[in-house]
Parts: sequence; structure tokens; C-alpha cells
Amino acid sequence: MIFVDGLPFSPRYSSTSQGKDILLVLLENPILVSASNSFKAIPERKFSVSEDSTLERSKWVYIFQREYATVDPAVVEFVGTDEATTCVGLVIRNRRNGMTSVAHMDSPKIVEMGLSQMLSQLVDGLDTEFDVHLIGGFEEVSLQHAKASTESEAQAEFGDHSFPLCTKIVQTLWAKEEKFHIRTICVLGHNTRRDSNGTAYPLFNGFVVETTSGNIIPASFHTSTRCPDEIVRRIRVSASYEDTSWNGKLIETYDTATDQFQIAPCRWTHRQYYAALSLLHYTDSEILSICSTSPTAEGPDFVDNLKRQWNYLIAHPYWTDTFPEKQPRVFERTTDGRWRRC
Repeated sequence: MIFVDGLPFSPRYSSTSQGKDILLVLLENPILVSASNSFKAIPERKFSVSEDSTLERSKWVYIFQREYATVDPAVVEFVGTDEATTCVGLVIRNRRNGMTSVAHMDSPKIVEMGLSQMLSQLVDGLDTEFDVHLIGGFEEVSLQHAKASTESEAQAEFGDHSFPLCTKIVQTLWAKEEKFHIRTICVLGHNTRRDSNGTAYPLFNGFVVETTSGNIIPASFHTSTRCPDEIVRRIRVSASYEDTSWNGKLIETYDTATDQFQIAPCRWTHRQYYAALSLLHYTDSEILSICSTSPTAEGPDFVDNLKRQWNYLIAHPYWTDTFPEKQPRVFERTTDGRWRRC
């Protein structure tokens, strides 16, 4: 059940275009348009341990694509993500106790089960109410040219990535019994800029949640703050598509009760090993074209990050060497705010 400005949200829709109609009405709601504009007016916060001494004393949790984490505001001050182009960041926060779950969603296929994973540690009673923020994705095709009558037509005109993902998220929220108060929906056209040639780019690729207040701030993260176990976690994103144990799920990363990163095991195959050997021979522009859903919108370190993953796969072709006895890789927080392998 969706609420906007404290009131139940009841769009008019047909049986063939329910999700699309919900999304379009939310995007045009004046209260949510104002909230999106307010979010865009906030200066982006750049997270870098080397440059921000105060950050070293802060406690934060960073999540990669397809991951999620639920954090306790009494323990963690910030939770966030970046590197989103066609992906969408979803924030769900318990209004009563401030418990906050953040997911970096990359496919409609993980939305239903992913929401259940996020809510599993947030619901504390039948009357639990949540604040919800959606940030990310961008409008690959102008909204003015995409007034389609069916979901498939809308997907074809809006683009194959951000639109169907946003549609699935709002449709699933609307169909659930819990009360979700949409506070921010800075997606698609609200998160799009175009250059002089008309090429579209996302305005923001990331955000951070201040857990005590629930405030959402545009953010970007230096490599030094995307930790722990950066390379292994990046590899899990692509490997999870072939690991049937993760079908339809968000990847487990952080243990709320212990404030530890518990990097759940994920299997990769020799196919990924041979693909890594092959892909390293391509030029940077070819890698962008082959590996990205939005080649013109990726960050400057996108290709370098891929090459580091491929080099790891070549050096560690057997996933059981990374996850001995199929056990998670566990990291605990040190007194200086860094992470140490247990």
C-alpha cells in the first residue's frame, strides 16, 4: 500500500498497464516533484577516507550493485551506494525505530523477493509504517515520446532497463499490505540530464542515508570507502546470474546484529574464467560496449574496475578457494572505522 503526503495512493489503471500507470502518476505528483527538486538541490557529498578525517571516525556501510543491507541507527551512521546508471537505489526506513534497509537493484526479477529480504528485519508489528525513497535510473528516451498504452510498448520506448525496474518496484510496493510512504522518487526524467547532442546521463549515481534523521543526500564514494572485500563483492554481481542459489534474490552482505560484513559465498564457473581471459584483450571502448547497459554514462573507473575483477578471476578460477567450505568471508569493524578479516 502506497501513501503520498500521508494519504492513500489510488491511481486509475487498467488491467494491462497497472505498474506503468502507478509510476507515471507518482512521477507527476506535485508533492513528489517538489521533493525530487529538493533532493537535487543538495550538494553531493564525496566520501573519501584520505581526505575526510571525520569520516574515519564515522561508521558507514557501503553496498554494491545487487546487494542490500539493513542497518541499526544506534550502530551505523551512514548507509549508501553509488555507481548506479540504469540501476535504482531503494531505501526503506521504519518510521518508529529508524531501522533502515538499502538495496541497489539492477533487475525487475529481484524486486519481489528482494523487498521481502529488506522487510524481514524492518517489520516490528502489524501497524509498521515505512518511509521510502527511490533514487537512480535515468530516462533513456524522453517521456514526451513514450506515452505507450501497454507495459511492453512503454518499455520499448522508455528503454529496456530503468523504466521496467522502476515500474516493478512501485507496483510491488502498491500491492503489499504494509504502509509505504513515498518520500522521494528521483528516477527516470527527474534524474536525467542531456548534453548538446541529446545524449542522456543520470544526474546522480549514488546517495547516502543519515540513519538517525533519515535524510537522503546525493553522494559518491572513493574506492577507499567501498569496502571491505571490494573485488570479491564486484565479482559476485556477475557470478550471481549463473549461481542458481541467488535466483531472484538480493545478495547478502552485512549482518545487522553483529555489525559485521558477512560476504555470502557465490559460485563462479570456468565460463567466467575464460570470459575474463578473452575480455582483457578488448580495447576500453569495446569493453564499455560489451559490458555496460549504459556505455556513455559510466564512471571513469568502470573499465579499470572490470579489469581488476577479471585479473582476480584468472588468479582464482575456483570459487571454493575464495569461499573455503562454502563459508562467508567475515569482516569486523576496527576501532579506527576500518575493516579486518576475521
